Amino acid sequence: MVRMLCRAAVAVLMLLGQPGWAEDVRITADIAAKQIVLNGQTINIGRIQDKANVLTGEFTKTSRACPPFCIHPISAGAGVETLGEIEVLAFLEKNVAQGTGLLIDSRVPEWFAKGTIPGAVNVPFTTLEPTNPYRDEILKALGGVKTASGWDFSAALDLAMFCNGPWCDQSPRAIRNLTEAGYPPEKLRYYRGGMQLWLLLGLSVQTP
Repeated sequence: MVRMLCRAAVAVLMLLGQPGWAEDVRITADIAAKQIVLNGQTINIGRIQDKANVLTGEFTKTSRACPPFCIHPISAGAGVETLGEIEVLAFLEKNVAQGTGLLIDSRVPEWFAKGTIPGAVNVPFTTLEPTNPYRDEILKALGGVKTASGWDFSAALDLAMFCNGPWCDQSPRAIRNLTEAGYPPEKLRYYRGGMQLWLLLGLSVQTP
């Protein structure tokens, strides 16, 4: 009988150790973590459970020279929706997982390689500058069609873009260059919090 009770207790403890059971640090009161299937692979996004965890490195700085590290407005442009973390998760579930959207890390590859939001792809902001001779190929990959009269983005992907946070101008610049090329603002989203707030909230990070 004692052995049976011990086995039962172990089984309960194992269950409690599974995601969604014993997580004190949840995403919301109703959501412990998220599992999202992207391109046949499951990504897990939760929060760090260590309540003593603190930020380290570049993201601990409060004061950086402006320019270039100036605080940016909540809006990246007329018609462009600004997202918070919950909306980024919803975008991954509803747009990226369904193949109708991309979550884009607009930072340079060196920063992307240090860690990014799970499910994000790297399209550095510099590649969307009009001076880039290969920009047309990127716009085509995003679903744009070049016509005699200009670009047709009616079937283009929905994009959610981010960089290092409210003091980073890389995703706003990328969004501005896209809209100036004719990309519809309603197909663009701006996660202003970027990696600064994502890390501050202890959310999962993926190393490419």
